[in-house]
Amino acid sequence: MDLNLILGLIIGFGSLIAGFILEGGSPGALLALTAAMIVFGGTIGATLIGLSRDEVRNIPRLLQVAFREKAPDLNEAITTIVNYAVLARKEGFVRLEKELASVRDSFLRTALQLVVDGTDPEQTRNVLEQYIYATGERHRSGIGLFEAAGGYAPTMGIIGTVMGLVHVLSNLSTPDKLGPSIAMAFIATLYGVSSANLLWLPIAAKLKNKDARERLYQEMILEGVLSLQAGKNPTLIRSTLAAFLAPGREQPAAGQGKREVTAGGRPQGGTRQQG
Repeated sequence: MDLNLILGLIIGFGSLIAGFILEGGSPGALLALTAAMIVFGGTIGATLIGLSRDEVRNIPRLLQVAFREKAPDLNEAITTIVNYAVLARKEGFVRLEKELASVRDSFLRTALQLVVDGTDPEQTRNVLEQYIYATGERHRSGIGLFEAAGGYAPTMGIIGTVMGLVHVLSNLSTPDKLGPSIAMAFIATLYGVSSANLLWLPIAAKLKNKDARERLYQEMILEGVLSLQAGKNPTLIRSTLAAFLAPGREQPAAGQGKREVTAGGRPQGGTRQQG
């Protein structure tokens, strides 16, 4: 599980509830089934209107991606590419074909397959760049879904409040119930604003962050495989790809031995996090 997301949700909603209680409020006063139906039902309904059937079916997977921590390991990917470069220099590109079945990441496997097939380097770049673009567009569609929900939720909250006030004004014959009724009406606004800023928009931001990390990983794989295809020195490839790492995260070349590819070796590429 992505502990940052879970912890953020707990702290966010917990702080709101704790602050309300410290002000003398009762937790039960924040519970309003009708307000929840209007806000969450209305938000989900409005969001679904703009989606295709395939995008709706993809929602559970997007939530799984958001709540699971599965970031690609750039250091491991660099070591894997360098080891493949060593293997290719020793035994040729054809030898890499035997390693393809062990590569779990579809992008790295596609890139290596292009090299093994003898694809022109420029065509290899074009194919992989198109892959990166298509993946990014698919991710942006999922991100936009939660951003749309974050936009609709506050409006649904206002609608719920207006509906509650209409009900209050239609029952002015009981003045002693006006205060609680008005307070309950504003719960809808609270649900709308809090769900937008503590749920929908943060999930969109989390998906956007993971998309950026995966794009960096794919661009690094692209440059590494093209360098491998060009027959560059493995040490130079490692130095080139190290530029994709955050300062202080580089591994020394001496640590490469643990992942060295041999005739019976099965190195693994980094894992992709979104589809």
